Amino acid sequence: MDLLWALSVSMMTACVAIPMDAAAGSHSLFTCEPITLRMCQGLTYNSTFMPNILNHYDQQTAALAMEPFHPMVNLQCSPDLRTFLCAIYAPVCTEYGHMTLPCRRLCLQAKSDCYKLMDVFGVSWPQEMDCNRFPDCGEPYPRLVDLLPSSETTESPVSVQRDYGFWCPRELKIDPELGYSFMGVRDCSPPCPNMYFTREELTFARYFIGVVSIVCLSATLFTFLTFLIDVSRFRYPERPIIFYAVCYMMVSLVFFLGFLLEDKVSCNAASPGRFRAATVTQGSHNKACTLLFMVLYFFTMAGSVWWVILTITWFLAAVPKWGSEAIEKKALLFHACAWGVPGVLTVSLLAMNKIEGDGVSGVCFVGLYNLTALRWFLLAPLGLDVVVGVALLLAGIAALNRVRMEIPLEKENQEKLVKFMIRIAVFSALYLVPLLAVLGCYLYENSYRAVWETTWVQEKCRDYHIPCPYQVTRTSRPDLVLFLIKYLMMLIVGIPSVFWVGSKKTCFEWAGFFHGKRRKDAMVNESRQVLQEPDFAQLLLRDPNTPIVRKSRVLLKNTETRSELNDSKWRPRISRSPHYDPHRGRKHAGGTEVRSLHPPPRTRTTWGLNLTPGPTRHPADRRLHIAPFPLI
Repeated sequence: MDLLWALSVSMMTACVAIPMDAAAGSHSLFTCEPITLRMCQGLTYNSTFMPNILNHYDQQTAALAMEPFHPMVNLQCSPDLRTFLCAIYAPVCTEYGHMTLPCRRLCLQAKSDCYKLMDVFGVSWPQEMDCNRFPDCGEPYPRLVDLLPSSETTESPVSVQRDYGFWCPRELKIDPELGYSFMGVRDCSPPCPNMYFTREELTFARYFIGVVSIVCLSATLFTFLTFLIDVSRFRYPERPIIFYAVCYMMVSLVFFLGFLLEDKVSCNAASPGRFRAATVTQGSHNKACTLLFMVLYFFTMAGSVWWVILTITWFLAAVPKWGSEAIEKKALLFHACAWGVPGVLTVSLLAMNKIEGDGVSGVCFVGLYNLTALRWFLLAPLGLDVVVGVALLLAGIAALNRVRMEIPLEKENQEKLVKFMIRIAVFSALYLVPLLAVLGCYLYENSYRAVWETTWVQEKCRDYHIPCPYQVTRTSRPDLVLFLIKYLMMLIVGIPSVFWVGSKKTCFEWAGFFHGKRRKDAMVNESRQVLQEPDFAQLLLRDPNTPIVRKSRVLLKNTETRSELNDSKWRPRISRSPHYDPHRGRKHAGGTEVRSLHPPPRTRTTWGLNLTPGPTRHPADRRLHIAPFPLI
């Protein structure tokens, strides 16, 4: 009964196998491996390949399927049974891509010798081993024609009849504890430095990225140093430009380090003794790769968030007319969003072990081979930043244009407003165009990555001895120009910050810095003590009965105001009016009116423009005066 149960299991296993005539042509070149099946030791050949013609994908599965035949082999019902079973479950491995099947005579001999024993136990010969499916020949297995090169045989190699998916080559296998994956296969990693481009193309791309990173690093560093020379010059709503420049300064620094390191960090070294080729670094086990990824991804996301915050501050200044001080009160919230959101995304990627080395640039990033990470951690956040930022930007520009159209302005002030609007539009375009180009490259990669990988497998399957793709209808290789554009736009997106700080005032500040004449910061006056101590010599000569006089800050400011009144800039403006207006001043005889000697208050509104309200006139003749004040 044990033999009957064993044969039944064998037939059930064979029932799930593919038909013999279909399996005969279902393989291309696979990796040859030593035979480990106990029944097939000591044959005329010692190497096989998987999957076999019964669709067993490894020798362990084949050994379980052969186990029911062990009693029949041990009983030696036929001297050909063992050879025939091994030809089915562990066929000989050849290097020439054609399938080897046992002859029909060998099958008939084994079946006739063991038929009586099987009949005793009520077991029939498995249908998948029908002898009519084998070639009509009488040679022992393996046949001589199977061992000859394909050029010396009249039979053509059998084409692939089924898609077996991607099989990781032995050269690209990785230790299981590292958690690598490639094309959906675990413990596998892409070849390094890159699976699509030649060494010459990679060398050109690396030098190109290095030069662009140096240019971007210089531009963003100049912006940051200009801010340090005069911190009070860059207030809200322009302040996010500085943090935006700092983020892309760090991004360009990481790419420059990748240029210097080449593929020392992004690739695992080859191990010829273990038949391991150089592979792409994945996960967080490589500390240098992890550090480069954290800095690059964190500041890339933070730079995009700071641009959104910049559009928010511009919107608050243009639409609800918030002043600089009111916007600055929200600075803590801005910093929490700008650094918190990228931090959460970075920690999430570290937890999911989605770090991947970039063989082109030499850095480590995300979404280079994993499409899911590309969609959720690059396309989604960057696309959201673009949508929100553009919406706020258009709302702010529309509000400024409404001011220009509805409120009568002097010609000089109207030109300044138009110039400022053009400046905002150009700055935004210099940021949005590169960012949209990067998003376009990511979308293109997301659409064609599967085609690129299938093409690569088709080209390398015979070199790696893995199954070739089945019925490939579309092939394509990535263009190096696409990758160069992506890296160029990732770096050049930080350069617009120079456009904003570049002005004559910046040149004067740098000239003064190099000549040792730094402008006294206006914020120093605010940090002085409230009460001013009298001179020490006067304390010694004073009358003991005279109290000490302490000047308050208000008194000092009034004194400074009176000194300013002596200047011709603040002389009284006298006009004649036949009517009396209590808001315009006191009316004297002859219609002479003396206005207030104090200058009108200046309010910082509307994106850095200093708007000074003019004198109150007839409602039909109101004008909005824009004081000449530098934008930054």
